[in-house]
Amino acid sequence: MSDELADIQSGIGDSAVADHATYEEYLDSQISNTDLYFLEDKELARQQVELGYRGSGEPLKREEFEAKKRAAENFRLNKHLATKVLASYAKDLSGYPFLQALAEREESNRSGKLTSIIFIGTYNAKNQEISGYIDYAHRLKTENFEPYFLRTRALMPRTTDMSFYNWETQTCTSNAMPNFQVIADNESGILFKNKRDRKIINVDPKEPKPGDKTTVTHIVKDEHIQVVIYDHLTRRKT
Repeated sequence: MSDELADIQSGIGDSAVADHATYEEYLDSQISNTDLYFLEDKELARQQVELGYRGSGEPLKREEFEAKKRAAENFRLNKHLATKVLASYAKDLSGYPFLQALAEREESNRSGKLTSIIFIGTYNAKNQEISGYIDYAHRLKTENFEPYFLRTRALMPRTTDMSFYNWETQTCTSNAMPNFQVIADNESGILFKNKRDRKIINVDPKEPKPGDKTTVTHIVKDEHIQVVIYDHLTRRKT
């Protein structure tokens, strides 16, 4: 167990933190009626508790109380995020490397730490070869991904995604997304510009590096013909 997790769990389990909304409430809980009778001043009584002259045990300093309170709140929010927001939560994805890769990136794409571009080459229901680039973070915000993680639906490129091509009908579309601008008229092929940091992502497979702060992952053994994920780090991990 990491020190950080231990600290969070300590904050959660500390009744002094859990039972009191503010540090002043915590100090008041250590003041007896007898203390108030003799001191005749609540602020003075609080100071006596903070200094260790009243109450039971070693009192928490204000900084310690507030740090535990923040840790407890962060733990609560993270638990809520995992159980209430993440579509991949508690799904058995063993044997499905593409879905596992999506699950690993779900939280960071939802929170904005990462913006992932997913390239999929596959066949549609009419057995036509199609391919396209998907703004993963945008798709997460605009549709329910649980059916994908439950394997009742396959993630496919659409004409409304960043880029789409039907190799049989030669239907070709490109669309700007909330996270990316599409640069289609480029000599090196299609490029994407991240709207947050304005970095260029080059998805040409011949390029050794796709761009600054961008990494490439090739997914093998999948139901699709080809799957490639381009992960662009938009801010430092916390």
